[in-house]
Amino acid sequence: MAQHFLLSAEARTLSLKEIYKGGEEKAYLTFKKLRWQQTNGEAVCPKCGCVDTYEITTRRKFKCAACHAQFSVTSGTIFASRKLGFCDLLAAICIFVNASKGLSALQLSRDIDVQYKTAWVMAHKLREALAAETASEVVEGEVEIDGAYFGGHVRPENMKEDRKDRRLKANQSDRRRVVIALRQRDGRTLTFVRREEAEGVAIAKARVAANSMLFADEAAHWDALEMHYETGRINHSQMYSDLNGKHTNMVESFFSRLRRMVQGQHHHVSHKYLYQYANHAAWMEDHRRNSNGANAFSLLGASLAHPVSRTWKGYWQRSSFA
Repeated sequence: MAQHFLLSAEARTLSLKEIYKGGEEKAYLTFKKLRWQQTNGEAVCPKCGCVDTYEITTRRKFKCAACHAQFSVTSGTIFASRKLGFCDLLAAICIFVNASKGLSALQLSRDIDVQYKTAWVMAHKLREALAAETASEVVEGEVEIDGAYFGGHVRPENMKEDRKDRRLKANQSDRRRVVIALRQRDGRTLTFVRREEAEGVAIAKARVAANSMLFADEAAHWDALEMHYETGRINHSQMYSDLNGKHTNMVESFFSRLRRMVQGQHHHVSHKYLYQYANHAAWMEDHRRNSNGANAFSLLGASLAHPVSRTWKGYWQRSSFA
């Protein structure tokens, strides 16, 4: 029997031991090469694009010969205004991608010895950067669609006579949200957080290419998709697959990862940030057959290509950004 890829040596191409053994200088060179890939690590001014720069070696900064602006390798990126060293940032990314079912901020803060707030914001910045990969993605071919509800649990009262019918809308929490997922077979997974699963119809029309084949369950709101796409419906009360390709098992696999992430790692996820965790689970699901080194450098490259976060920069100071 062939060995599973994730158990093989090819899946382990980066380790914390290797990162810290290489030291701060090697990590810094890695940041430079991934930030300025087209110039093989040679600095490019983020303001005017000039390649004629010189390095201020004592401060690990650069100065542009054209506009005289000073900048660093993380200026204008998701890591702008960082205080952690490059070695610690690279180690944090390695730990982040190694956790196949997600990583709690508390565990990350202990692993790299930083405050919980620092780890929490860093993890969310990484999730924002990885989500940018599919921000404008359109799926095509064979696509599965489904929704799963998260949060909003209403705890029943202790005394039987005090309990309410939690099936009624008046007795339900307003924090309950549904994650709607579009998953292209052998492709990417797109996630959206909404209040009702029926809102997925409009999402599908906008993000699924014409002439695609849609697979869904027997929920009535998916009937509207049959006017626009060829569809394959599966009744889950009878079977999960007809053994001829009609199923939603791949999108259910994503939901399984997300539920394990929420229940097993984070235990509680606010409805305000559920979209972040859904994007993280989708990215891990789509990159599950890559080595941890490939995932780490891919995420680092995406982070260095992503602009300053207007959501997470100054989060704990409650700073507001345009």
